[in-house]
Amino acid sequence: VQLQASGGGLVQPGESLRLSCEASGGHFVINAMGWYRQAPGKERELVATINSADSTNYGDSMKGRFTVSRDFSKNTVYLQMNSLKPDDTAVYYCWGRLRVGIRPNTYWGQGTQVTVSS
Repeated sequence: VQLQASGGGLVQPGESLRLSCEASGGHFVINAMGWYRQAPGKERELVATINSADSTNYGDSMKGRFTVSRDFSKNTVYLQMNSLKPDDTAVYYCWGRLRVGIRPNTYWGQGTQVTVSS
């Protein structure tokens, strides 16, 4: 199983960006997908996750600005980021809790850089 993220880039403060991540490779069932991020010198932190029942979970600093959504028929999760701030600059990692066989496992994508700067 692979998670392929896309959509990162350089934006100015206040602008928006949309990330996408698609899971592929073999047969699996998606329990949940989402995003974490890691800024230079900081620990990886939760951005947002969504499960197959559409239950979402957000990091505190993202609430009200970021929206996670899914289309698991396409094995894809999205992250709409609005009102971006310089503090949002980080590598954003796609995360997935997928069941291959009997037990679910955690998978990580390669990361996509988001830079917010004027």
